Amino acid sequence: MNPQSSPATPLAGKVMMISGGSRGIGRAIALRAARDGAKVVIAAKTDQPHPQLPGTIHETAKMVEDAGGEALAVKMDIRDDELVEAAVAAAVDRFGRIDILVNNASAISLTPVSQTPMKRVDLMFDVNVRGTYTFTRAAIEAMSHGDGAHVVNLSPPLSLRPVWFARHTAYTISKYGMSLCVLGMSEELKPLGIAVNGLWPRTVIDTEALRLIPGMDRRATRRPEIVADALHAIVERDPAEVTGNFFIDEEVLRERGVDPDSYATVEGVAPLPDLFVDGPGSMFPDC
Repeated sequence: MNPQSSPATPLAGKVMMISGGSRGIGRAIALRAARDGAKVVIAAKTDQPHPQLPGTIHETAKMVEDAGGEALAVKMDIRDDELVEAAVAAAVDRFGRIDILVNNASAISLTPVSQTPMKRVDLMFDVNVRGTYTFTRAAIEAMSHGDGAHVVNLSPPLSLRPVWFARHTAYTISKYGMSLCVLGMSEELKPLGIAVNGLWPRTVIDTEALRLIPGMDRRATRRPEIVADALHAIVERDPAEVTGNFFIDEEVLRERGVDPDSYATVEGVAPLPDLFVDGPGSMFPDC
């Protein structure tokens, strides 16, 4: 057993680095790790209050410390390779290594081709797929310490059903790019003891960014903690035994005897299904 952890607190002493960790799902992941006594690096752009979105890297860092973890807040623009490399270097300088890397930063525009300007296309490609690539690439050396490590991309299972492309082709391509990184990197990094997996919510998650989308009913959602708890369940496993998978949050938790309905934002209100998930309960089951 890794001397850094114990059965009760499997992430105690582990170093987790999260992109886009200033709010929403990223913050929930950071706080879940902190409760185990993890060392958490919050790497995101927002170091000053945003006019529309609450949360900064410093606020999250304080919450991590209050929850029992150690924290390092690093300002990082995932689109800037030099800033990404500097953020990883800062994490290593402070904590000596990285055990868990979470590619959480994401940009979204649920618009058809005719209504998606190239500036927005570039943003989604730069943040989602290119950002995942450059962040993981920069962290490989810090994760190659021989004790096993995890990369988790917040990206969906791959499906070529046209319905997932028809309404928002650019967004789908960018998120599937993150998933393709799972396929390639899980095989490449396996000899280094680094697992790479994807994790995606079955239902819509209540985040600050969601509230900016017109017409979204935040009551019909689940809380970000469902994703955080599912990720925790994945990364506490031996990376040699769990890599190259596309996990769905509620399926991970059901295997542990956890009722996903306990994460409802509003009790008794059924959550809406999320994009990209086929099978029972899909947004488009008959397509």
